[in-house]
Amino acid sequence: MLPATYHSGSTELLEMYPRLSSHTISEESNLIDDLDSRPEDDHKLMRKLGFSFFLFGLINNVLYVIILSAALDLVPSSTPKGIIAFCNIAPALLAKVGWPYVLKGRIRYVKRIFGCCILSSLGMLVVAFFDSFFARLLGIGLASFSSGLGELTFLQLSTTYAPPSVAGHGLGYFASGTGAAGLVGAFLWWEVRGLGVRVGVGLSSVLPFIIPATYFFLLPNSSAFLYTSLPPSGYESPNGQGHMLPYTPLAATAEELGEEEGSLRAGPRKNVSLTFNDKVRLVRPLLARYMLPLFLVYLFEYTINQGVAPTLLYPVPSPDKYWLLSKIIHSIRDYYPLWQLVYQTTVFLSRSSISIGIPPLPPNLLPLPSVLQGFILLLLAFESSIGFYGEEAEGLSITTVFILISLEGICGGLAYVNAFYRINQERPDPSSVHNMERAKQEKEFKIGSIGFADSSGILFASLLAVPTELALCKAQTRRGKMLCTEL
Repeated sequence: MLPATYHSGSTELLEMYPRLSSHTISEESNLIDDLDSRPEDDHKLMRKLGFSFFLFGLINNVLYVIILSAALDLVPSSTPKGIIAFCNIAPALLAKVGWPYVLKGRIRYVKRIFGCCILSSLGMLVVAFFDSFFARLLGIGLASFSSGLGELTFLQLSTTYAPPSVAGHGLGYFASGTGAAGLVGAFLWWEVRGLGVRVGVGLSSVLPFIIPATYFFLLPNSSAFLYTSLPPSGYESPNGQGHMLPYTPLAATAEELGEEEGSLRAGPRKNVSLTFNDKVRLVRPLLARYMLPLFLVYLFEYTINQGVAPTLLYPVPSPDKYWLLSKIIHSIRDYYPLWQLVYQTTVFLSRSSISIGIPPLPPNLLPLPSVLQGFILLLLAFESSIGFYGEEAEGLSITTVFILISLEGICGGLAYVNAFYRINQERPDPSSVHNMERAKQEKEFKIGSIGFADSSGILFASLLAVPTELALCKAQTRRGKMLCTEL
């Protein structure tokens, strides 16, 4: 048999092995053709993997955005819209906090995906076909719980691929899809809102079925990367040094394969289950490294979006002074949608950073986005309450706010994709390296356990946003700027 690394042509084969029979040369030539075509096949697999995870992130999160975009149409005008935001995030937070600790043993991805699909579709149908306020809140809660569990599931699914470069590829595209959901969801509701809540939201209930179709018909099986020509890079360690432990390929024997195939050798399946104490031990070092930066960046980010951005109002620009801006802003109510569009666009771009080839942040810089986000919150609050420039320089003020909100979206997106990418790339715990089924479950738990940090940040921000908005509006009225009272 030829050396596995030999990739030459048949003429060189004859020179190296002159006594090979013609039959053997034919077999080896076919092997060489397969090896030469393998890189192209690998690129196709990677494209399918990336597109699959992009669709997972997009569809899983797009209903969340549609519900927020439709909030004005879902509840009576006298009802605070914050209750929609609360019902849209609290059940998702419950799923992210509780599910990783409740689950025991292997993850049944097929059951989870079908469960999330049915819950999401059912929730949107309840919102669409029941006019009762509480029924609609129930529907929103069902869709929210499904979205939180779905995000948890797909983050964990990304860890079942190897080598680490493949797992990171899937994770990067999933993050990109979640970023695109903000733009796509807002656009979809803008297009269908004229049909009314019943038809518009009802049509959106078919979107979750894209996820199981993608899982079964597009997503490559993890075993497809077993003999990949991609470099077998090592896992990341917490300090960012790679190649500390090489990846382990799929099991080769039937008894070592689990019900849900992963990229790590499953080993004996009997009695492999993480205890609650195991999970507490695993999650403790993740608190400061990943969870706190994610919590803070989303606390600051959504306090800006829900509490500060609604007060960043300026006079309607005149066509003579601001030709382009006057095409966008026709009333003071147009400023808030503009800031949301800028924010969602930059979130999408920054969450796509890994998938477009931008290197991830070094582990010691993971807290940086949250620190910057805190400064951006203070600067925007200062602009709202006091103002950087005089009232005659509204063009300069708008430009400054545009830049700051762009940076806000970039910080939020970078914090999300880099935190999950880094934990996806971490090496298995040395104590479980010889039990690869346990190592697989630990890796799935770790990436799932930090998911509640961003949702809890959003939930706390929704509580801070109301007093923040009221305080900033009062500060504006004290200096004679009355625009926030005219909404």
